[in-house]
Amino acid sequence: MSIALSAAVALSAALSAVPAQAGESTSDLGNCTATACHFDVPPGTYDVKVLLGGEADSSTAITGETRRALLPETAVAAGERVARSFTVNVRTPEGEPTGAAGTAGLDLTLGGSAPALADIRVTPARHARQIFLVGDSTVCDQPGDPYYGWGQRLPQYLRKGLSVANYADSGESTVTYLGNPQLWATVQPQIRRGDLVLIQLAHNDKTTDEATYRANLEALVAGVRERGGEPVLVTPIVRRWFSSDGTLNNGTALLVNGLGVDHPAVARSVAAAEGVPLIDLTAKTKALVESLGVEGSKSLYLYNEKRDNTHTSVRGATAYAGLVRDELLAQGLVPEGLVRVG
Repeated sequence: MSIALSAAVALSAALSAVPAQAGESTSDLGNCTATACHFDVPPGTYDVKVLLGGEADSSTAITGETRRALLPETAVAAGERVARSFTVNVRTPEGEPTGAAGTAGLDLTLGGSAPALADIRVTPARHARQIFLVGDSTVCDQPGDPYYGWGQRLPQYLRKGLSVANYADSGESTVTYLGNPQLWATVQPQIRRGDLVLIQLAHNDKTTDEATYRANLEALVAGVRERGGEPVLVTPIVRRWFSSDGTLNNGTALLVNGLGVDHPAVARSVAAAEGVPLIDLTAKTKALVESLGVEGSKSLYLYNEKRDNTHTSVRGATAYAGLVRDELLAQGLVPEGLVRVG
């Protein structure tokens, strides 16, 4: 038995000897092995409190469901314990809305260079705020390596009380997202007053004319507002497609389709006209990719693995999720106390 697991078992026994106070959850460590935890809970939103650490130096990260990053790697010195909390959305299907159902309940995976879980408690979340994600394959919970969407990496930047419900789906345009009952018709009824809905759709609107694209964004904005939520338009991440001058100043990189529709420009225009917050992820990812250059930016995408300049690696998805986190904070869209920085 590993040192980390031995410490976990010992602490679990000590905790079980202490009577729980009224309304206080008891330890759920019995649902865990040294590398994973499973909880038979119905779809919903749950608060997870963990106690990290063991007899030796440890470093633990937690992912869950379809490879979502829920807690960044956290180092704990030998013999010490550190408490962390986060809120997680459990749904079916657990990943992409049109994908496989996945495993029922809540599944968590312990990672990091030296994982050590001393205790864990899972309780239904009360008054949690959701961030719904409406998007495509660059945003979604990708089911397998080496693919990652930025929405899949966003939860690790959030604290207890704020969770991500990622309803982004591979291959979707504004047309198909609105038209598929598994997508917008499923998301909209779940939106509650105060929830954020981040909308990034453009990569697959290759044949959508400008009037239709604009009308579709407006329809999504109106639909969020009908439910009392707050829509946020997000311009699409750039494609890693360099011009000869070392910039991304071309239609392929900046999401201008074959009909000449400048998707980021339309999103900016709709945001201004509708008074909607805008995260200009096109501009921010462009600046980052150009700063890294032709070679340095390859690792943000799946160029080395797949010669893919559209979909992001774990490094790229994590970096782009960080850009979104920064904008949520800078624009006051989420309270500072609910966001992890640094």
